[in-house]
Amino acid sequence: MTGNATRDLTPAALAAHADWSIDPRKRWVAVAHRCPQGWHLSEPRPVGEVATFLARLRQEASGGPVALGVDLPLGVPRAYAALRPEAGFLEFLHTTRNWPDFFHVCASLDELTPQRPFYPARGIAGMTRAAHAAALGLGPASGLSRACDQATTERPTGAPLFWTLGANQSGKAAIAAWRDMLLPALASGEDLRIWPFAGAFLSLLAPGSVALAETYPAEALRHLGIRLKGSKRRQSDRAAAADVLLAAMHRLHAIPEPALQSAAAHGFGADAAGEDRFDCVLGVLCVLNVLAAHRPDTSPDDPWIRNWEGWVLGQTALPKSLRREAELDRDADHREVPGTKDEGDRVGTL
Repeated sequence: MTGNATRDLTPAALAAHADWSIDPRKRWVAVAHRCPQGWHLSEPRPVGEVATFLARLRQEASGGPVALGVDLPLGVPRAYAALRPEAGFLEFLHTTRNWPDFFHVCASLDELTPQRPFYPARGIAGMTRAAHAAALGLGPASGLSRACDQATTERPTGAPLFWTLGANQSGKAAIAAWRDMLLPALASGEDLRIWPFAGAFLSLLAPGSVALAETYPAEALRHLGIRLKGSKRRQSDRAAAADVLLAAMHRLHAIPEPALQSAAAHGFGADAAGEDRFDCVLGVLCVLNVLAAHRPDTSPDDPWIRNWEGWVLGQTALPKSLRREAELDRDADHREVPGTKDEGDRVGTL
């Protein structure tokens, strides 16, 4: 964005990102308020009471639109969706209110059903994702993953939704957010608009609304042009990234409060939540990057993604499977059509 920082493409009054976990001590949110110079970015703070989280953000926005990113899955894999009668993820989410055991994690494969897909409750020797997928009727292990969970040329594979074991899992965060935040908000009639199912992200911003999108810190690093040396789990490595992180804020006209500058310089603390505070700052910058139109606010034009699987905000790199489909489409676009007036002509978009 150049020139006057207030010349924005969106009316968002507040941008935020929550790094989510089933452990309340590891749920942190970074908040940016619109100001005459662009955005005022605060030091990360605990999410607090989940049931009131969205309402508190709307109150902070003083009636203006809220743009919220969350580091958790919003959507289900297409192999699972193909077995469902609902029209899409939003309708499916409403349906789960009638399934009392949906969020109860299965301890064994024989407990798994489409109405109870999360697994495993604890580690057991020999358990595999392949067996998990097969027990749900999803085919091979890849059936557990959405397109946006797959590896791209820019980042490694993300965790599949329904898997709940180990450090590389996102199932428990999804359970905590869907059960305790999304379903109550939708049931109460709150103006919660979930991207990409409800439309392009910028189009979802309206007074009194919360536009919610899935984000991924590993993606945000690349979107912001930040190369992290070492591991974000180490305080010293996070501290070493302070200058490039502050430079990204400057480019986005996000003015960090002094406490945030100090937190960045000290790697967001030595405690176990330091990584979560770092991630939520990356996340809010990812949201601001999209609001500034530096990254797209849409998902790939794939009906499975837009209706069921969801996507990662700002992501443009496609997984191998979708790249192959795109290449085939491009080949089709340039294929000669026999029988035309001039066999040398090329067809346009099919």
